[in-house]
Amino acid sequence: MPESEQESAPQGIDTSRPSVSRVYDFMLGGTDNYAADRQVAELALKIAPDAPQAARANRAFLRRTVRHLAGEVGIRQFLDVGSGLPTQGNVHEIAQEVAPGTHVVYVDHDPMVQVHGGALLADDDTTAVVHADAREPESILAHPRTRALIDFDRPVALLMFGLLHHLADEEDPAGIVARLVAPLASGSHVVISHFHNPGAAHPEVAEQAAEAEKLFNEHLGTGRWRTREELLAYFDGLELLEPGLVPLPEWRPEAGEDASLGITYHTFVGGVGRKP
Repeated sequence: MPESEQESAPQGIDTSRPSVSRVYDFMLGGTDNYAADRQVAELALKIAPDAPQAARANRAFLRRTVRHLAGEVGIRQFLDVGSGLPTQGNVHEIAQEVAPGTHVVYVDHDPMVQVHGGALLADDDTTAVVHADAREPESILAHPRTRALIDFDRPVALLMFGLLHHLADEEDPAGIVARLVAPLASGSHVVISHFHNPGAAHPEVAEQAAEAEKLFNEHLGTGRWRTREELLAYFDGLELLEPGLVPLPEWRPEAGEDASLGITYHTFVGGVGRKP
């Protein structure tokens, strides 16, 4: 790692170890990443050359779901857990374009997210960044900044884009989702995108997913490409909106969006559930 990278990094940021948020930033074409992050990203690109397309598909899924929830559903408060680094088209920008004054709370445990997000939102009294870990959902729900902006007696949009596949099985990601959903009012919605292993339905893709999972765990220490049955468990007790749990480009696509069938097409899926 170039010495200058550590010297120029915000205080408290270890640039010698790759970060999930910064690897994703690289895939999106961002500049908030370092040599260790780029090394992991380049290894991933050898397995899935269209990985940047998958990252863009995830951002497009975010845009469509946030617009739907702020517009057609009329939700005015969003809790984005595992938000990652700020990039073009953030949740608050999309939601507030549809409905000015919408409240948004971003949650991430990466200190770099806190640094950049705090600077971006310094003068915004409708949006906040909470430094917390998804593994401790009660601390997120009880955080003063969360409580200041989110009224849990009214519907909330709970967003978990690309988060849960970085939680190990023993950390009980489905249980974490349930704990976050429990205090939400009726009419709240949950949006999840997640790495997917399609198994026998697409055996070549399943092999690639297994290879990617091994790579991520070796270099990032996280990454689970789960089965459809495992992913549907996240929506237990929720009404899954049409078209259900599908590859990201298939969730209510808009005209002109890229939906080409690359290697990652069936390995990144998402869905939206409504709390009755």
